[in-house]
Amino acid sequence: MKTVEVYIAAAFCKENSGGNKAGVVLLSSELCNDEKMQIAEKLGFSETAFLSESSAADWRFEYFTPTEEVPLCGHATIAAFTVLQRLGLLKKPKLQIETKAGLLNVCVYDDGSIFMEQNLPQFYEQPTREELEHCLQTKMIDEQYPLQIVSTGLKDILVPIKSPQSLWEMQPDFDAMSQLSRDYDVIGVHAYALTPDDETTAVCRNFAPLYGIDEESATGTSNCALACLLFQHGLRQQRYIFEQGHVMGAVSHIVAELESTEDKITQVWVGGKGCLLEKRMIELP
Repeated sequence: MKTVEVYIAAAFCKENSGGNKAGVVLLSSELCNDEKMQIAEKLGFSETAFLSESSAADWRFEYFTPTEEVPLCGHATIAAFTVLQRLGLLKKPKLQIETKAGLLNVCVYDDGSIFMEQNLPQFYEQPTREELEHCLQTKMIDEQYPLQIVSTGLKDILVPIKSPQSLWEMQPDFDAMSQLSRDYDVIGVHAYALTPDDETTAVCRNFAPLYGIDEESATGTSNCALACLLFQHGLRQQRYIFEQGHVMGAVSHIVAELESTEDKITQVWVGGKGCLLEKRMIELP
């Protein structure tokens, strides 16, 4: 019997509540992939981050859902750095992590905000309106912005919805969405509605049923991809504020920051604040 120490933290919290929970396992090099999957399944969170030593960066990060390994996860990274910060394990404010999506920079600020760099955006094909109407069970897709697959580390289908109310009322067909995700080789669907609120750019819902996540309350990579799409289509800002998790009772506050030269994005960052919630001991056979 092997006992593993696991920290639970929430990332992208709003006023010390809400956010998206993730498991965090430190110095996990002695665990095999099957054991990491078992831990992620026992915890039941959308992702668990496993940290180990790296010869190329300050830390090596691996991410497991209850069913799959994924190359990158924004909220689990923020959660992990929240744990490292609370335990006094950060010796400098700027660090680098090794992930299967590449080497990424992370900045930790005095106010508790943690920002991680994302890959520069890649824009892919555009699924049809009919496919997304079927998956999302809605006729309220907005034509102001395109339906498009975008990635700053993970590929998602970005879907504009006409109003926040229409967004909340959606009852997706998760079987159809899983099949669409397979067809287009994406993690899932990120639906959003722009808001008239000056403090919030858009409210969002994220679905990844193919990976065992029907809905997620905060997704850093998806919202970075959304910021890049909005920038490319005329909504040009340095900072974008997104809220997610409203229908789940876990409102999250996600900040995406873009650096650009004229009309070209040169750097992408996502960040927010986290909360360390508890420590658990997980037993493995």
